[in-house]
Amino acid sequence: MRVQRNKRPARFDVTGDGKGLTGRSGTAAVRELADRIGLTSALSAAAKPSCRAGVVHDPGAVLRDLVVTLVDGGDDFSAIEVLRGQAGLLSGVASDSTAWRRVADLAGDELSIARLDAARRAARTAAWHAGAAPRAVVDPASGPLCVDLDATLVTSHSDKECTAGTYKGGYGFHPLMAYLDRGDGTGEGLAGLLRPGNAGANTASDHIDVFESALAQLLDLPDATRVVVRADSGGSAKDFLAYLREADVEFSVSVRLSDAIRTAIRTLHRHTSVWTSAVTQHGDIRDGAHVAEATGMIDLDGYPDGTRLLVRREPLHPGAQQTFDDLDGHRFTAFVTDQDDDDLAVLDTRHRAHARVEQRIRDAKDTGLANLPSADFAVNSIWLQLVLAAQDLFAFFAALALDGDLAVAAPKTVRYRLLHVAGRIVTSGRRPTLRIDREWPWRKELLRAFARIRALPLLA
Repeated sequence: MRVQRNKRPARFDVTGDGKGLTGRSGTAAVRELADRIGLTSALSAAAKPSCRAGVVHDPGAVLRDLVVTLVDGGDDFSAIEVLRGQAGLLSGVASDSTAWRRVADLAGDELSIARLDAARRAARTAAWHAGAAPRAVVDPASGPLCVDLDATLVTSHSDKECTAGTYKGGYGFHPLMAYLDRGDGTGEGLAGLLRPGNAGANTASDHIDVFESALAQLLDLPDATRVVVRADSGGSAKDFLAYLREADVEFSVSVRLSDAIRTAIRTLHRHTSVWTSAVTQHGDIRDGAHVAEATGMIDLDGYPDGTRLLVRREPLHPGAQQTFDDLDGHRFTAFVTDQDDDDLAVLDTRHRAHARVEQRIRDAKDTGLANLPSADFAVNSIWLQLVLAAQDLFAFFAALALDGDLAVAAPKTVRYRLLHVAGRIVTSGRRPTLRIDREWPWRKELLRAFARIRALPLLA
């Protein structure tokens, strides 16, 4: 028997003398979008009061490039050097030390976060006017505009100001976040509050603070637009729900199964006629899952008037261990809401969509939140605002420049297919041209994104 030898892989030479090349063709489109929707100028207005006179780089441009760095996948100040290395494509990028100084300037100004909030709100308003408004804003009859609140743990591997032990036995921070659910699988970062790792999960005052900041991002909504705040049981504090009532905002919040709720569930479980079939997010019947109302079966004293209690049952997932609260192979959950919709399945589906906030938080950690870069708490608080701005920019890029699967893709996918694309920069008649490889599978999508962004009016 003769054995054929494997051929040696083709050899090629490697040199470091390339010219006119870039590995960030698509990232340039995101940077242009930041200028088009006025984010750069708004950040400049927010940062200038905190900066000393005579700085070389416009502080708004420095912050914009930090935000674009986070969109690009960077997770610390030094990552801005990747953009700085694309001088033929992205001119005027400041060094990492300059970026650090601008953020440190903001951290020393107690009003800076409020000004950054205003900058993000201005950019959001411009992007929505340009065509990125969620469906619930364009057509209030399509359903309410949902704002999701949730906390997450951010691990710290070194001592930083305000780090503390977490309830899961780790060490770090416990930020509370608020996201706008756009209804298409994507979301926008509305607000965030950086907190020590031992901060309470259901602290009403923190939820109120974050909600106020989130609501401030949603000014000038049409009168017919309903706003619903969704949260897990961490947002079930009665003081927080009472505050939402005063703000004329509806709520849909999970609650833990108390003894009274368990008793009600056992009673309901025996009566098949009270259960309504649950549906999926696409409106299809969900096999074995049902929802029922238990409002009149327990005492809801202390909750806002009109609060309703809904319970849901569904079969245990394959391999799931049955607990004391599970009955006949079913798992039960409960939530309270003050929405007056008659269709229990719709209320249940809308509430379960709160789970999408977990993807928003994963995206945040993939866009700079996983690594808070400073030992200083104030600097890290500014960094959190930049992460939110980066998530906004990602959402606007998807809404204004992309179609199909790419419009709802995770950041990792968009970076791989569109942002981190190689190109050659050639100049003819003093006009540079970015040439993208004709064999790149998503070449047409990237060219279309550039065209759509450049068709937007340039805001000063």
